[in-house]
Formats: sequence, structure tokens, C-alpha cells
Amino acid sequence: MGIRSLEKLQKQYAREVRQERRGPGGGPRRGAHGGGKPKNTAKTVKRMLSYVGEYKLHLVAVLFCMLLSTLTSLIGAYMLSPVINRIQLTVDPDADIKWSAVGKAVDGIIEKFASLPFIDALISKGTYHAVAVYVLAAIIILLTVYLVGVLSSYLQARLMLVVSQGATEKIRNDLFDKLQSLPIRFFDSNTTGEVMSRFINDVDNIDVMLNNSLTSLVSGMVSLIGTFIFMVTTNIWLTLVTVVFIPLFIFGGGWLAKKSGKYYSGQQAALGAVNGYIEESVTGQKVVKVFNHEEVCVEEFELLNNDLRDKQLKAQFYGGIMGPVMGNISQIGYAVTVGVGGILMITSGLGSGDLTVFAGYSKQFSMPINMISQQMSTVFAALAGAERVFNIMDMEPEDAGRSEKGAESEIKGEVVFDDVSFGYLPDKTVLKHISLTAHPGQKIAFVGSTGAGKTTITNLLNRFYDINQGSITIDGIPLREYDREFLRKNIAMVLQDTHLFTGTVMENIRYGRLDATDEEVIAAAKTASAHSFIMRLDNGYNTVLEGDGSNLSQGQRQLINIARAALSKAPILVLDEATSSVDTRTERHIEHGMDRLMKNRTTFVIAHRLSTVRNSDAIMVLEQGEIIERGTHEELLELKGRYYELYTGKRELD
Repeated sequence: MGIRSLEKLQKQYAREVRQERRGPGGGPRRGAHGGGKPKNTAKTVKRMLSYVGEYKLHLVAVLFCMLLSTLTSLIGAYMLSPVINRIQLTVDPDADIKWSAVGKAVDGIIEKFASLPFIDALISKGTYHAVAVYVLAAIIILLTVYLVGVLSSYLQARLMLVVSQGATEKIRNDLFDKLQSLPIRFFDSNTTGEVMSRFINDVDNIDVMLNNSLTSLVSGMVSLIGTFIFMVTTNIWLTLVTVVFIPLFIFGGGWLAKKSGKYYSGQQAALGAVNGYIEESVTGQKVVKVFNHEEVCVEEFELLNNDLRDKQLKAQFYGGIMGPVMGNISQIGYAVTVGVGGILMITSGLGSGDLTVFAGYSKQFSMPINMISQQMSTVFAALAGAERVFNIMDMEPEDAGRSEKGAESEIKGEVVFDDVSFGYLPDKTVLKHISLTAHPGQKIAFVGSTGAGKTTITNLLNRFYDINQGSITIDGIPLREYDREFLRKNIAMVLQDTHLFTGTVMENIRYGRLDATDEEVIAAAKTASAHSFIMRLDNGYNTVLEGDGSNLSQGQRQLINIARAALSKAPILVLDEATSSVDTRTERHIEHGMDRLMKNRTTFVIAHRLSTVRNSDAIMVLEQGEIIERGTHEELLELKGRYYELYTGKRELD
């Protein structure tokens, strides 16, 4: 395979979670959906806040602490006004200072506190004794105010941390729970890297937004409103000068936020593509090395990685320049405000204290706007991630198919396919008019070319997919009337691809039936001819398997897989190339065990080795989704048709 273009790689790896897409023969085919900006931002925000809403008491406490912290900050800044005015009057008693109403009120509070005996005793008598006592009283009040502000900020941060981590935990739990209820088609059409990207990148972005950005946005709005109120009470004319610059903040910040939002969405899609490619390359590393594909992998990864870098550069650039741009606009507004304030001091008696405080408020007024603007990049990244997460949560789960009749019945194992047709895509039929009957305890084998539909039949039996036409019944009850959990509990499967979980050998075999005793597990391992090699492991049945059983051979992993099925008491057994990973000698050893395993069970066998299906009660030969021959081994040989050609070697399975 040559090096694929960036566009093709993006189509294959940078897609959003999508509906089922299948290729010829039922195999999964990669779709082509790219990441975009959130389709419904308001809906996504509302849904994210619903997770936060579960912590109402915490949020009330956070809001109270936020208000208290903002109020202490504003009051602390305002206290400079009467102090500076007092000092100015002490130096120049004839100064004509026009006090604001709030300024007079604060001045009165400081005077009352300064009149307390213990405050007066702290300052030695002198020319400026009165103003010194006044300043000391103001400092003590100021320290108290700021101490309250620090404590409220600390409590706000701690409480919001509880809220954000709790909400993130709930999102992860909901996402993981949803994955357990999604149909097999979802996992057939989405890579592991894509799904993992939701858990790692997207949920982490939500966490950052809830923990930092949400608090900053609300705190910024509260601070903005509070600062504006104090500015109006200080001087209405200077307030009007400051307000003139608000449109610059809004339009400048809005334009940058829109730009960064678009690129952050692209960045998330590109990140998903990189994750998907890494996951596929790592899991397929043996194939990569066998076919000397390393250089192609490196070059294709560089294409995706460079695309991610370009999108990150644009996203981070527009997100990063938001602060400096807003800061420069703020400095211009500050300079104009101070200049106008100086004129008012000369013409209308504006106090130096009021001008000093207002200049501080002018800067403080722009800070929340800057803060909100800077957080928008994080918000857009979180929104893009949240929509991807909620896309999975909103997918239709598997229909449970619950029925009291099905759930209460005891399955005996009579399986009937009646004129069944099925296609993974509406316009492509994979199975055509399949009809067969398997009586309890019978062994039915399927043979045929790759893509003939053998595995699809077993997928339909487990209701991984629902049929398009005809009916499938077990003991006369249609599959749709069975509870899926009950149905699958009564069907044991041994697949060609094994999967072992992190845990001991005992735990992995017990996966077939969680209530099984140790003795039953060991008996199942003996049935599958796995006991001897397990006892040769360092810790026997207590040996811990990691990395999908990487410390075992492929054949040993398959034997454990067979032992799982042996442990299950399911009356129906499906063996999909169950012995394909073991050698011929091992296969002969387990044949007797497999016979014991299949005894009194309705068994469906898919095999390329025709020697393993000779003793079947019926053999179905499939070709292009149709049963072209059926019968016992001897009957099919007498027909001298397709099965005869396959068995005698005149025709090979392709």
C-alpha cells in the first residue's frame, strides 16, 4: 500500500462517530465524517450544566463565596478613596473636594472605627496624630476585608473542585455505561482510538472548563457588574468614558472567539485522527514489521501530525492573542480615563482619591472582559469535546427485547432459520433466503469461501444484528421476544479472535460463568485440554495475565477461550474457527474434549479445516450468501459437488 494522501487519511481516521457503515461481505468499512463546530451550542451547554446542577447546594455556596470575594475586592479598592482624600485635606485644608455618597459613607465607617480607644493608643501623639489614627484604622479594616476575600476565594475553589470532579466522574460513568449498551455495529464502525479520545481528550477538556473556565466566566460577570456599580457611584462622567470602550472589547473578543472556536473544533478532529492512527499502528505492529511498512507508517503519521500541528497553531494563536489584544485596548481606555479625570480634577473638584480609585476600577473593569475572552478558547474546546461525547450518549442502545415468555422459558436448543435474508447495508444483501433447522444436541457445520456469510449467521443468532426478512426462532419463540441478556446467557461462543482480560487465569476462565467454583473452572480447563499447560505456568491458575495474555501463545489463549465456553452451561454453542490457532497435534488432543463440550448442546461450527466437521449432523455449504449444498459428510461426498471438491483438494477454500 502506498502512502495515502492527507485528505484520504482524514476521511478514514478523522471522522465523527457515525451510523453503521459496512463493506462487501459484511466487513467494516471506514467512513468519512470530519469534525466540525458544534451544531447546537446552546443545547450542549445546557446539557453540560445539567451535570453540574446535581450539586445545587455546592453551587449556592460557590456563588455566595464568589459574591463575597468580588465584594471584598471592590470595597478594598474603594477604601483608598477616602484615605487619599483625608491625606489631601490634611496637606491642603482649603482643597475643594466633592465627595461621592459612597465615599462619605466609607469615610464615616473608618472614622467610627478610628475613634475606638485601642486604635488611638497605638499611635503616639503628634501633629498628624488624627490622620495617622485614621489611616491605621483603614489599614486594619482593609486587612480584614482582604482576609475575608482570601478565605472566600479558597472555599470557592475547593467547592468548585468538588463540583467539577463530580460532574466529570458522572459524565465518564454515563459514557462508559452507554458503551456497554451500544450494539456491535458501533464497535465495528469506530476504532478504539476514536472511542478512547472521547474518554481522554474530550472529557478532560470538559473537566478543565468546569473547574476553571466556568468559575472564571461567572466570577468575571459578577466582577463586571459590581465594578460598574461602584464606578457609577464614584463618577458618572468617567464611567461614560470607560463604557465607550466596551464595543471594542465585545467586537474584538467576539471576532477572535469565533476564529478560535472554528480552529479548536478542527484541532479536536485532527487529534482524534492521530489517536486513531496510533492505536491502529501499535496494535498492528507485527504486520507493519513483517511487510516492512515502517517508513510508510512514519510518513502517513507525519501527514496527520503536521495537520494537527497546523490546526493547533491556528487555534492556540487566536486563543493566545485574545489576552494581549484585550489588554492593549484596556490600556488605551485606562489612559483616556486618567486624562479625562485629570481635567475633571481641575475643572470640577474631583478628588485625587476618587480619581485614583476610579483609575483602578477602570483597569479592573477590563480585567473580567479579558478573563472572559481568554477563557473562550477553553470553552470552545470543551464544547467541541462535549458534543462528541454526547453524540455517543445519544445513540440508540440495543433494544433489550424483553419478554416475560422468553425470560421465563428454559432453552432446549432447537434453532430454526426460516427464509432469512440480511444485509449490513440496505442495498447489499449478504445472506439470501437461508433456511435450516438444528434440533437440540445436533451439530451443524458451515463451510464455504471467505465472505460467504458463515460468521454473519452466528451474528444474527446472537442478535448482534437484526434480520431484514424471514424469522429465526429458538424453541419456537422468535429471537425478538427474548431478552438479549437471557438469550446471550444461553449461547456460548468461541471466536477466532481471542480476548483475555487483565487478571488471573482462573478469573479469565470464570468469565464464562461468574458463579462457578474453582473445581468447576479446573474441570472446564481439563475439558478444553488447557489444564496441563496452565499447571506449567509460574503460579498455575493464579498466574496474572496482562496485555491480552501476551505472555501466552496464541494457541494457549484460544484454549482458555474454549475453557470459558466449556464452563458455561449454555445449551447453544457457537465455534467460529475455534481451533484455527492451535496446531494439528493440539487439535487432536482437544477433539475428545470438544466432543464432551458439545454433548447435549446445539452446536454451530464454522471451520476451514474440513476434518473438524466430518462428524456433524448436517453440513451447510455456503456461497455468496446462499446455501448451495447441505447434508452429512457422506451425503455431500456422494453428491460430488462443491463440498467434494473442497474435501478432495480439487478446489480450495479462498
